[in-house]
Amino acid sequence: QVQLVESGGGLVQAGGSLRLTCVASRLIFEITSMAWYRQPPGKQRESVARIWYNGDADYSDSVKGRFTITRDNVKNMVFLQMDKLKPEDTAVYYCNDAFQFNTHWGPGTQVTVSS
Repeated sequence: QVQLVESGGGLVQAGGSLRLTCVASRLIFEITSMAWYRQPPGKQRESVARIWYNGDADYSDSVKGRFTITRDNVKNMVFLQMDKLKPEDTAVYYCNDAFQFNTHWGPGTQVTVSS
């Protein structure tokens, strides 16, 4: 069974922080690296952070130094700590495997950053 559920989004002022949580199906979680994606209004989804099973992580230049991705391999969860948020971070955030082998996206969670 395939399931991805994101939570933790909200409305914050620029400079604020949010922590996003993703609960993934074990079938997805155990076969590949996990990643956070975001989709700003009018744009396609883009990858912002990915993490391997051992904790090694990569980030897009736009979020590097501000976002931190972590995972809990026991609970099949992945997190995104977002600090120093900017208005351009406003988007719907999704989790999925880092290579998008799973094509059934979860509902995402809305992050809105006001100036």
